[in-house]
Amino acid sequence: LLIPGRVPAIHNRFFDKPLPVFLGIFQGTSFVVILAFFVMIPCAWLTLLGWPKVQMGIESLQAFLRTAGALGVWVYTFLERILIPTGLHHFVYGPFIFGPAAVEGGIQVYWAQHLQEFSQSTVPLKTLFPEGGFSLHGNSKVFGSVGIALAIWHTASPENRVKVAGLLIPATLTAVLVGITEPLEFTFLFISPLLFAIHAVLAATMATVMYTFGVVGNMGGGLLDQFLPQNWIPMFHNHASTVFTQIGIGLCFTALYFVVFRTLIERLNLKTPGREESEIKLYNKADYKAARGQTTAPAAASQQIGQAAGFLQALGGAANIESINNCATRLRIALVDMTKTQSDDVFKALGAHGVVRRGNGIQVIVGLHVPQVRDQLESLMKTPLTNEQTTLTEAIS
Repeated sequence: LLIPGRVPAIHNRFFDKPLPVFLGIFQGTSFVVILAFFVMIPCAWLTLLGWPKVQMGIESLQAFLRTAGALGVWVYTFLERILIPTGLHHFVYGPFIFGPAAVEGGIQVYWAQHLQEFSQSTVPLKTLFPEGGFSLHGNSKVFGSVGIALAIWHTASPENRVKVAGLLIPATLTAVLVGITEPLEFTFLFISPLLFAIHAVLAATMATVMYTFGVVGNMGGGLLDQFLPQNWIPMFHNHASTVFTQIGIGLCFTALYFVVFRTLIERLNLKTPGREESEIKLYNKADYKAARGQTTAPAAASQQIGQAAGFLQALGGAANIESINNCATRLRIALVDMTKTQSDDVFKALGAHGVVRRGNGIQVIVGLHVPQVRDQLESLMKTPLTNEQTTLTEAIS
């Protein structure tokens, strides 16, 4: 987390920093790597000194969750949901499901190894395997997702409900059947973090209520991968009452999800899909990061932008370029049609030191700042053609 948090900042600030001519070979990506090496030395020492305390904190939290009964199940499930946007939820469920935090080998392996034993026993499942309360977070995927989707559909404008249903049905089926909830969860996280917090509270409460009524198992996924084959089908013969209890509680929470989400969407006038005039879509993690300003592009000096724009026009435009590469000082470009390019004098007027042509391949000798020019050239190729057409004379002048 520390390294990817620092490296983009170093890159964005120093990638285009001009260096003295005698240091030009280190300009661009090489300069970023050199700086990052020295910046990471104190980071490494901080990690060495600080991580043992973090690890002790994680172990203390695990011990609390393991011994706190129903409260532990609630806190565990809440953290597993609320931390999803940060990715830190892996630190919560990973040690329990795949590690020794609850049982040796992890809940998933332990449950599979004792599945036949549990299914043939008439002793309550909670008595046989109380640690199974830490694998109930999938219930929010199976039951909660349906209530969320119904609320979003119900609050959509009547004329948009067919389109919204077309988006929500496959997203909801994916969540219910295989436990992948990102399209739904990041839609309301993107619009209102409050809804996501409420979702985490409801998910934790549902798991805790189920645990209190004796429901345990290995249910972190969806119906097809875990609920049916690993729990309901093998356990039904001797534990049918537990299965029906779980389904009953789950359906009650489906209704609760629907009421809570519908009320909040309407009261807070949240622009969930179908309630706005813009494009109707579900969002993903990339959209969330973009909205939070976490996706950035490297900045470049205005001189290099102008030079790259001029080169693009001199090369015949983006449509005439098949591929771009570079070596230490040259742009190496494969063209569709060499006849569409400008003369060598135009390239030299734009700052090139020379041009080498061979078949439909062209090499533009730029200098040691060629990585920055290539980066800008590739960025400009994504811009509308109307923006490109005005840049050649401006760049030369």
